[in-house]
Amino acid sequence: MSPQQIQTVGMVATLAVWVVFMLQVTPIMVWIERRGAAMMQDRPGPNRVGPLGLFQSLADALKFMFKESIVPEGADKPLFLMAPLLALIPALTTYTVIPLGPAIQVAGQRIGLTVVPADTGVLLLLALSSLGIYSLIIAGYSSNSKYSLFGALRASAQMISYELALTLAVVAVLLPVGSLRLDEVVTYQQTRHLWNCVPQALGLFVFIIASFAETNRAPFDLPEAESELVAGYHTEYGGMKFALFFMGEYMAMAALSALAATLYFGGWTVPGVDLFKVGDWIATLPLLGKVPGPIWTGLIAALVLFTKVFIALLFFVWVRWSFPRYRFDQLLRLGWKVLLPLSIVNLLLIAVLTLKGVL
Repeated sequence: MSPQQIQTVGMVATLAVWVVFMLQVTPIMVWIERRGAAMMQDRPGPNRVGPLGLFQSLADALKFMFKESIVPEGADKPLFLMAPLLALIPALTTYTVIPLGPAIQVAGQRIGLTVVPADTGVLLLLALSSLGIYSLIIAGYSSNSKYSLFGALRASAQMISYELALTLAVVAVLLPVGSLRLDEVVTYQQTRHLWNCVPQALGLFVFIIASFAETNRAPFDLPEAESELVAGYHTEYGGMKFALFFMGEYMAMAALSALAATLYFGGWTVPGVDLFKVGDWIATLPLLGKVPGPIWTGLIAALVLFTKVFIALLFFVWVRWSFPRYRFDQLLRLGWKVLLPLSIVNLLLIAVLTLKGVL
């Protein structure tokens, strides 16, 4: 194979791993969410469809497929049908700039495990993730429903309040690295033998709070607050159109969790463990040795990253069932008067420490 073909195969393989992972996130997390909520509320949860209710997600998917699709009278049909797709597209593209593992050598060629190794990786990710808000606004506007419209207005106001703080928290991580590439952020943490969650604990706090607002998760699920707005921006949606919104939310959670793992928790790295040595060791074992060591290194790196992502997703679930929903004015006050000042202080602090050579 030519060097170009090897690079193409590496990119396609990385993309395939990400796509398989993202498509499995929603059914797995739906089951975990229900079982986790049941455990916290002392009730059985799904336990009839399959052992421990494991096939409940499959049953839900079949229900969505065969449920009648209805467009409300007076709705803007083209926009109404477009909104669910817009919710899914950003979630399916943001992970393309997140490194799955270190660059590996295969057949004498260096292959990076990033689908789109762009020099503006973080900016591209933030730009793509922010596009998801348009699906909420279009869904609320096109549904010809006041509940949906209120949800859309909340989503737009909510986005403005937390996006600035989220972006400044990310900029603070990039400042000592001196690069926008996420693989260099991971390398920076690896060479210093210290994850960014320690020196940038304040930025991590801001990032976590803003991530809940970014994904419309409780306690910041104001655009869909069922106690006030029935279901908010997707009140008029059912069947597969609702399922696309549902999938988009969980995929966005996974993408932000992967970003958090990369920025603050060392990405694919494990303290004190050389993944290349582990891969070479696995390649010496019977049967497993048919796969070259660098490929094992890439697979183990992906497993480490996905483990960190699932830990973050479990944190999302725990917070949802542990804290009450904020009022809309409380969320805006939190975004403008707490998170934004904290993110500015964190950025100035990191800038000073970087100039002094501490970071």
